[in-house]
Amino acid sequence: MTTMTLSIPNELKQKLEEFPEINWSEVARQAFMQKVRDLDFLKSFKAESEMTEAEALKLGKQVRKKLADKFRDG
Repeated sequence: MTTMTLSIPNELKQKLEEFPEINWSEVARQAFMQKVRDLDFLKSFKAESEMTEAEALKLGKQVRKKLADKFRDG
């Protein structure tokens, strides 16, 4: 296994130290793994998609608007 060193703000370090029972290395490892899975999915989805970038942006705007309307009204 490879070792990675991360720099974090002092404020975050102090917050992490409030929970010494948590294995923060494992939390980070799982977060990295999930992000890679998400990116792999998006890469695969993009490769199989016939949608243009302009169409994707338009669809994203429509989805955001509908979600905003739903939560504003709901």
